[in-house]
Amino acid sequence: MADLSNRLSENVEGEYYVDDQCIACGVCVGEAPENFEMGSDYAYVIKQPENEEEQEACQNALEACPVDAIGNDS
Repeated sequence: MADLSNRLSENVEGEYYVDDQCIACGVCVGEAPENFEMGSDYAYVIKQPENEEEQEACQNALEACPVDAIGNDS
């Protein structure tokens, strides 16, 4: 499970975030391309979900993350 205290600074403020356990696999970007972006070493949240479709995509990304690096602080 992602750790809020290890949240990456590149994440925009809000409920979803990526922590420092990210291995840059790209699964989250594939699941929610409107909300996640891949950096050189890890992914991060570029936009919090603004509708039901994006909320579902972000939740799918969280569930698909192989190292549990995505958190939902809601």
